[in-house]
Amino acid sequence: MNKLINLVKLMAIASLLFLAKVQAEPINYYFENNENYNKDIPTPESVLGFNVGDRHVRHDQLINYFTELAAKSDQVVLSKIGQTNEYRSQVLATISSKQNLQNLDQILANRRATGKQDKDAPAVVWLGYSIHGNEISGSNASLLVAYHLAASNSKEVSDLLANLIIVIEPSMNPDGMDRYSTWINGNRTKTLNTDPEHREHYEPWPNGRTNHYMFDLNRDWLPLTQIESRNRVAQFHYYKPNVLADFHEMGKDSSYFFQPGVPDRTNPLTPAKVTELTNTFANYHRSALDSQNRLYYSEENFDDFYYGKGSTYPDINGGFGILFEQSSSEGSAIETSNGVRSFSYSVKNQVITSFSTLNAAKDNKQKLHAYRNEFYQKIDDLADDDDFDGYIIQEQFDKTRLSNFLMLLNRHEISAYPLTQAYQGDYEDYLPQSSYFIPLKQNQYRLIKTIFEQVTKFKDETFYDVSGWTLPLAYNIHSVRIETSKSIRFSKSPWQPKAKNLSIPTQQSYAYAFHWQDFNAPAALNQLLSANINAKVATKEFTAKIGEKIETFSTGSIVINKGEQENPDWFKVLTDVAAKYSIELHALSTGHNQNGVDLGSPSLRVVQPIKVLMLAGVGVSPYEAGDMLYYLDNMQDIPVTVVEVDRIGNVDLNNYSHIIMVDGQYRTMTDSNIKKIESWLKNGGTIYAQKRGARLLSDKNIVNTEFVSKKGIDRLFGVRNLSYQDKQELAAKKRLSGAIFASKLDTSHPLSYGYTDSDLPLFKNSTLIMEQPSTPFITVSQFKPEALLSGYASMQIADRVSDNAAIIAHNVGKGRVILSSENLVFRGYWHGSAKIVANALFFSKVFSASSE
Repeated sequence: MNKLINLVKLMAIASLLFLAKVQAEPINYYFENNENYNKDIPTPESVLGFNVGDRHVRHDQLINYFTELAAKSDQVVLSKIGQTNEYRSQVLATISSKQNLQNLDQILANRRATGKQDKDAPAVVWLGYSIHGNEISGSNASLLVAYHLAASNSKEVSDLLANLIIVIEPSMNPDGMDRYSTWINGNRTKTLNTDPEHREHYEPWPNGRTNHYMFDLNRDWLPLTQIESRNRVAQFHYYKPNVLADFHEMGKDSSYFFQPGVPDRTNPLTPAKVTELTNTFANYHRSALDSQNRLYYSEENFDDFYYGKGSTYPDINGGFGILFEQSSSEGSAIETSNGVRSFSYSVKNQVITSFSTLNAAKDNKQKLHAYRNEFYQKIDDLADDDDFDGYIIQEQFDKTRLSNFLMLLNRHEISAYPLTQAYQGDYEDYLPQSSYFIPLKQNQYRLIKTIFEQVTKFKDETFYDVSGWTLPLAYNIHSVRIETSKSIRFSKSPWQPKAKNLSIPTQQSYAYAFHWQDFNAPAALNQLLSANINAKVATKEFTAKIGEKIETFSTGSIVINKGEQENPDWFKVLTDVAAKYSIELHALSTGHNQNGVDLGSPSLRVVQPIKVLMLAGVGVSPYEAGDMLYYLDNMQDIPVTVVEVDRIGNVDLNNYSHIIMVDGQYRTMTDSNIKKIESWLKNGGTIYAQKRGARLLSDKNIVNTEFVSKKGIDRLFGVRNLSYQDKQELAAKKRLSGAIFASKLDTSHPLSYGYTDSDLPLFKNSTLIMEQPSTPFITVSQFKPEALLSGYASMQIADRVSDNAAIIAHNVGKGRVILSSENLVFRGYWHGSAKIVANALFFSKVFSASSE
């Protein structure tokens, strides 16, 4: 008994000693040989008021320290590269020798001009920290890395600065960082609590991983939907780093990961030299961590496949990326299977590998230069070896969506050349003003191929992230390979962004109309309705004479009749809105049309103002909620009232026209709240529900729609004669991490207004499958036979998806439900299918279809 008491006492003393230690770690914890520092350079502690690792640094404190550092050191230049949605500054600290910084513009200009690297020039290393805001050990480590580089008088650091231009991005996600640090600092107790159940270790929904719009910024390097990503990639191409180190965190029970990842999961477009260089650098990380007796691993779990991540985007841009993953302390300190993990321990690992990366880059500078030169020198030969010269893209009806796609290419430094004469393709003609040629033979050869190619066969069938990201399909832009460009006539100057040349009416006419095809049309319509402008939607086609031209207005066209307006400023509002959203207004001089219905026809239906509520909170996917919020709020200027599921019982639903239910488990949805929503729906409301939000309505018998069960998916795969080693392969076949499927739209349906083609690619990232109903008139979109277009899906899953429903819409009492098995606004870049969401808001009462 006494032995047990003594053991408990010893454990308690050890715990107290540990907790006392993790509360404050001075600079010599991170840098053991720290006696040779410039005393004029401020330490992090002197500016913050506490030691790094003792508290979670806020973004303003981070910026303040880097500002002080740049003011006191002639080896540090701080630049603001933009600001976030919440008006926090995005900054870069460029650190190098005084001589390199004096010549920085010329050094970088030379790199950009030729793609080649002079052997005596410094290499460029980008250290990017904490793109996931709650993986914050990286951002805290950036303070120490910058301080040591600026203050140390050691020969080691002097050599680094002479040979390298070091770009530090201290916080890649400022908004998420502050969401997380505020939570941790606000819930940390004086006596540190390492119990994983303690409140400090449980972030509230949506947590600090994501940015303001709940986007995972580490998936946005390729689609560039978020302002942080656009600002960053512009600077990436300014510096064109040889190496980009990408610092993350993972689960608390892990150790420390660095690339290379799983050998078979590297994108085939990535040069083999990238893996070789990554392995070379890995030896430096191993040596540095071995010297500190710290656990680590590589070549497991993570891959190098999707080019939209920070560790892979450089691989296709003449450099290479390295992913680092530190086990998280989930706050100040936490109990793990490897013992108590302190925040300062996590920070130190990130410091160690920051410097192992820099030392590897310095020692292998000539190899980095040689690889960069080879990367660009091979491009012409690679392009010549292909059996085609490039791609032509075309979009005739939606100039905004086309312009958005061209802008994306432009941000990636891909040139697209306007056609100057029509080109006759095998299946359609490509016309000037709406068609562009993208030649393969340009510096971004590999990036062009990954953006345009449709790949369905893979060496390894396990994916950490999406397997298909063909961007023309995402934008629903027609693209075709061109075997030879000899017969194509195109401009010598590539496309550059410019304002649309619109003619805005200056005098009032009988009526005005605008087409619904334009991506910005929903935003314009909502602004008009919000200003009490009476608007109608054409449910039948008509043609009108405008000047000497006959204009055809297809279904979905919006008409504003002068005689129906009560707002005295209606004409100014109308023209201001048209100018704001670059919408072409057509003045109609009479209510009688050349062909089709007249303007007084009942086929022109009044469009009612909308007020949208979206369910959110615990059990709801923050990513899909963010996707929806971004599309409606940021892209279409439509306000969305976000309400947590467990608050819905206290909300008067009669104040809303629509409820949106994105993917989620909806664990906190009570039966009484389900009944409340059902009653509101039957009395005339509209629900747009996707994925498991739609399945919830099916499970509660609110909609007459069936979904394939998990057992139904399992039955697709035989399990006889499988050994234990086949477990991972079987799991990969059952998983659908992200691929693109072909669907066919019913273009006569009001939810398809604005679409001129029945072919609509959809993104699918789950095995949730909606059965094709036997009831007529309720299927808006159906997956085609042999539907897989791009990305990986096992034959069994792909066959089960084919011919089944993608979008269903029908009446429920006086209300309407629109159900989608997919996320139509995936990650903010699925511009092609997004309009269906807008149609579900504005035109849900234009259709009527029974599910019985």
